[in-house]
Amino acid sequence: MNYAQIRKYDVANGTGIRTVIFVTGCTHNCRNCFNKDYQDFKYGEIWTDDETEKVIEYLKDDNVSGLTLLGGEPMQNLDLIEVLKSVKASVNKPIWIYSGYTYEEILENEKRTELLKLCDVLVDGRFVEELKDLKLRFRGSSNQRIIDIKKSMEQEKVILFME
Repeated sequence: MNYAQIRKYDVANGTGIRTVIFVTGCTHNCRNCFNKDYQDFKYGEIWTDDETEKVIEYLKDDNVSGLTLLGGEPMQNLDLIEVLKSVKASVNKPIWIYSGYTYEEILENEKRTELLKLCDVLVDGRFVEELKDLKLRFRGSSNQRIIDIKKSMEQEKVILFME
């Protein structure tokens, strides 16, 4: 798995101050994607245990409220499963994940569902240029949903995240 960047402090991709991992590689090819370079699976650096340890240290900062996974496409980077297992063994903070796949599409794939279950909030759906709305918080187009993963799994239907 490759990544383009790790941000220790980010306020644009989830509630509070968050540590953010931008993985690379995505086959969705959404028109006017804001991370076009990150679609290439070979772009960036190779993820190692050192990066996992760095993220864990960042998350131990009391100012950081959680972790966010972006891309690229996190659901096409399933090495994140092991990364998140390590993170969760060391730190108990909420994890947001952004995906061009819908919640329903993710549930159709066993490994993607495994990754999903390690997270707390999903921002789902492909970016759609015609539905772009700069007034939306934490998403780029109005078709995208912010989903409470745990409640959705328990109730077996999509439950939107409420701050």
